[in-house]
Amino acid sequence: MSEFDEVPKKSNGGYVLVIIVLLLMLGLMAYLWSAKNGQLNQCKNENKSLSTDMKGMNEMMSGYVGGMTNDIKTDFKKMLFTYDALLEKDASKADSINKQKAEIQNLLEKVERGNLSARQLFSARKEIETMKGIMKGYIVQIDSLNTLNLQLASDLQVTHSQLSETRNERNQYKTAAELNAAKVEKGSKLQAYSFNSGGLKMRLNNTTTETTRARNTVQIKSSFTLSKNPITIPGKKTVYLQVITPEGKTLQSSTSNMTSADGFTVAYSDKKTIDYQNQMIDMAIYYKLNGKTVSKGNYKVNIYCQGQLIGTDSFTLR
Repeated sequence: MSEFDEVPKKSNGGYVLVIIVLLLMLGLMAYLWSAKNGQLNQCKNENKSLSTDMKGMNEMMSGYVGGMTNDIKTDFKKMLFTYDALLEKDASKADSINKQKAEIQNLLEKVERGNLSARQLFSARKEIETMKGIMKGYIVQIDSLNTLNLQLASDLQVTHSQLSETRNERNQYKTAAELNAAKVEKGSKLQAYSFNSGGLKMRLNNTTTETTRARNTVQIKSSFTLSKNPITIPGKKTVYLQVITPEGKTLQSSTSNMTSADGFTVAYSDKKTIDYQNQMIDMAIYYKLNGKTVSKGNYKVNIYCQGQLIGTDSFTLR
């Protein structure tokens, strides 16, 4: 047999090898396609399950959405009134303030259309807190004394129709509060009671004792009891003390002593972190004057925790 007779056999062997490789690649592609298709079906099932959970959550929260919507609309409207007041004080920041107003108006319109889910309303609630922080920065920049009376500025901008709307909303809130009073009592809010607040003077042995005289006062103490609440999530909680002087000012060791409570930013005198385990706790918070003198008169004490006012007290220094 000549060498030319062996060429067809070699060529046929090459074709067979190519076919085998192609079949292997086809099998691999079929396997990969099947795996990806299984992952796609799993994703679809998980997405369907999440959608069902989200629908159930919205239904569960539906009883609270109405009140939340009213609160959000009120906050947005107050912020718009405040920005109008700031523009009157200083028009040089009109561009940035108007940009913030446009964002607020856009969110307000979405809320007023009433087609937001509970999750979206919670997101709007968080957005409010962010915008309040931005607004606070504008207030500090524009009013160097930081004594801008926002409520009076807002009242100057409110028309008769807006006042009527506010009164209607107030009545709606009152009705809703009465209907939900039982739910609120079972809620997670803590209560502070059994107060003992007043001034402390320094003894010769460097210990303190109670005093009612303003000129002898070196510290202000407020002791109280935090209530038992089995619903509140246990753990670390910060309790804030606010002491308001007879002149209406909050005693502060630093102007940065600020916290959020009931939807507003409030100044505090001092704070204390506790480990709350759903049981009653007796505690006390002290505010040191650090050499400052205090005036005679009636003082008011407010206690805040978890963003809420949980107790009040008062005392008198002569």
